[in-house]
Amino acid sequence: MTAQLIDGKVIAENVRKEVAEEIAKMVAAGKPRPGLATVLVGDRVDSATYVRSKQKACAELGIESYGHQLPADASQKEVEELVKKLSDDPKVNGILVQLPLPSHLDEEKVLQTIAIEKDVDGFHPINIGRLAQKGRDPLFVPCTPYGCIYLLEQAGVKIDGANAVVLGRSNIVGMPAALLLIGKNATVTVCHSHTRDIPGVVRQADILIAAIGKTEMVRGDWIKPGAAIIDVGINSKPDPTKSKGYRLVGDVNFEEAKEVAGWITPVPGGVGPMTIAMLMKNTLRAAQIQNP
Repeated sequence: MTAQLIDGKVIAENVRKEVAEEIAKMVAAGKPRPGLATVLVGDRVDSATYVRSKQKACAELGIESYGHQLPADASQKEVEELVKKLSDDPKVNGILVQLPLPSHLDEEKVLQTIAIEKDVDGFHPINIGRLAQKGRDPLFVPCTPYGCIYLLEQAGVKIDGANAVVLGRSNIVGMPAALLLIGKNATVTVCHSHTRDIPGVVRQADILIAAIGKTEMVRGDWIKPGAAIIDVGINSKPDPTKSKGYRLVGDVNFEEAKEVAGWITPVPGGVGPMTIAMLMKNTLRAAQIQNP
């Protein structure tokens, strides 16, 4: 194996330890524990699993957790009223509305209802707008892209001046990741379904963030020798040797890419653990802003 493995589990654990230590100091100083409220609309299994994992992390780090679930047919008014109520609650420092919402709901309006100082997911239009503007910092950065950049920095990858390619342009990962890379002086290309010759574009990348949602789409011969690869994808691949009948793989063909790349994240165990770690870090920051 040529590439250095970027171990997201180890790096995320270090972030969590730092957060737990800061919370212990806050409590010792007589300040309230940080509080995170989660809003789950409907009964999607994957969304419920994500919410439980976030609540578990809160319990482990000393963050108060307030779970709220609404039925799948909840009205726009009901969801917005709940979010506004949480925005007005001083015990709640951060609000996380689990996405995606049911299709009949206006996601943008719900996110706008979150008080900006409690937007620990970093999806409020003002926070995203600040992220896109030179010289302006958002209060919070979306957790998965934040984790991607943190992994690169912890691995010692030079971002300043690098050619970076982001594969995928979602609001949750691709676009914020591109903006973060630009903010750190990389030259960034965003690839999507209309991009011509994606393999040719990827071959120019010193840094690749793959967030396209296609099983092992990026092949080894797409990779520039020595490049840093952050694989955000989580896809199920049939595997009869596994008890569940499948295994999790990324958007990058790991076995091929690791022989060419300089750095690479595994799937699982790469970006995944970082998302929740950065959410905990953002929740701590929200509490520090609200209780200086």
